[in-house]
Amino acid sequence: MTSAEVGDPGARAVRALRRALLDWYARNRRALPWRDDPDPYRVLVSEIMLQQTTVEAVRPRFEAFVARFPSVAALAAASEDEVLAAWSGLGYYQRARNLRRAAILIARENGGAVPGSAEALARLPGVGRYTAGAVASIAFGRPEPILDGNVARLLARLFLVGGDPRAAATKKRLWDLAARLVHRGDPSSFNQALMELGALVCRPRDPECGRCPLAGTCGARRAGVVARYPRPAARARPTRVLVAAVIARDGRGRLLLARRAGRGALCGLWELPSAEVRPSDPPAAVARRLREETGLSFRLGAVVASARHSVMNRRIVLRAYRASLGATARAAPRPRGAGETAWVAAAAIARYPHSSLLEKVLARLPKT
Repeated sequence: MTSAEVGDPGARAVRALRRALLDWYARNRRALPWRDDPDPYRVLVSEIMLQQTTVEAVRPRFEAFVARFPSVAALAAASEDEVLAAWSGLGYYQRARNLRRAAILIARENGGAVPGSAEALARLPGVGRYTAGAVASIAFGRPEPILDGNVARLLARLFLVGGDPRAAATKKRLWDLAARLVHRGDPSSFNQALMELGALVCRPRDPECGRCPLAGTCGARRAGVVARYPRPAARARPTRVLVAAVIARDGRGRLLLARRAGRGALCGLWELPSAEVRPSDPPAAVARRLREETGLSFRLGAVVASARHSVMNRRIVLRAYRASLGATARAAPRPRGAGETAWVAAAAIARYPHSSLLEKVLARLPKT
């Protein structure tokens, strides 16, 4: 504990905090599809989707996903490609793979019923301590603590917990506080209230302390140091990448897509044939890099669209060239690790697992 840190709250303070938070939540909670129908399967899907993704990004995608896979059994029976296609645009695709693997495990070992204990949930692929606690408390009413980014920030400010929240000692302190505070009678509402307050009021920047129900007991607000908590983690400088991609169509207007091979977050996804290039590369060098990367020969035309995209620490600028396949394309040897290619009609692209970068580029193409 740092010299400035607020000590553990007493029983009376805990009761007052719970009461104030639950009263605020009853008046301010957002209507969310997984919140309005907290079926365990729906809650599990939502919590996996919400890992490293905002509520606003997940909200329009959730209902379509559970309509396509309405149960554990339906998800377990689906192919990985089907699941990835339904996940397209949400990013962090390993989450989708893990969710499908978890469904297969639940179907095989638990008769298709999502387990209710945090311990059993934590044994599922892609489910860590936070997700296990969230599903156990929200779907099953188990008094399990939770600690996501919003809750960590809120608790750090309330109790003046210094240090990087990702550091082991700081994280342990925050988890201990979360366990001390969790409401035994209504852990579902209480934990969701913590997350909601962190998301809507106790934001990273410009927190609205004036409308916070816990402002009177917040250590950081009393000390006038809200902006200092939690201490921001040191971030590596982003890597900037220039990517050249091709817009090639066949005689029926179908678009040429390539499936990313190898390993990594985007493996197995379909994208425009592409390669990393340098800003100084002339068209001939760009075509050569594309041939080296894809095994296909292209005649490049003008740049017809561009898009920016972030993946982890990479800041990508993609330039899409109108192109046609060269005469030697079919005979060109495929480089080791190159994926398959396909001509895909616009209406069928949704059935191919792809990232939101493909959607960004296609949305920027000229209409003619």
